[in-house]
Amino acid sequence: MSIKSTATTMNSAAAASSVAEATRAVVQEFLAARLAGDTARLVALFADEVDWVLAENPAVPWIRPRTTAADCAAQFTELMEHTVPEDARASVDTFLVDGTDAVLMGHVSGTVRATGKSFEGPFALRLTVEDHRITRHHLYENSLSIAEACAR
Repeated sequence: MSIKSTATTMNSAAAASSVAEATRAVVQEFLAARLAGDTARLVALFADEVDWVLAENPAVPWIRPRTTAADCAAQFTELMEHTVPEDARASVDTFLVDGTDAVLMGHVSGTVRATGKSFEGPFALRLTVEDHRITRHHLYENSLSIAEACAR
């Protein structure tokens, strides 16, 4: 390998590392804003248009299609309105970053306020960060457990 190609490879690796670090920082800020219930900060973290995927579930009032930054941030508020905050638990077991993409995996549980029923299960969240804003939010979770907890 020539000196020039070694330098190019090193520069590419440094650029990729910098992108991954920026992605990790935004995701950590997203998690902190969620934990604090800071919807204004969440709005600022989401891009104007977001590729939002969360399997639509008519039985669950906070699960619906979303595309704007304000609507994506509102998901947190809606979740808190429909669940018992002191029963809400989420743990992140895995936090992977590859360039602009981040994947978080863990476990979530809570209680639906209207029914008093609990839900729980694993989750995986894929986020994409571009220009320091979240452009993709794909959440995969135990939607059956959540729907059953919402049923009267």
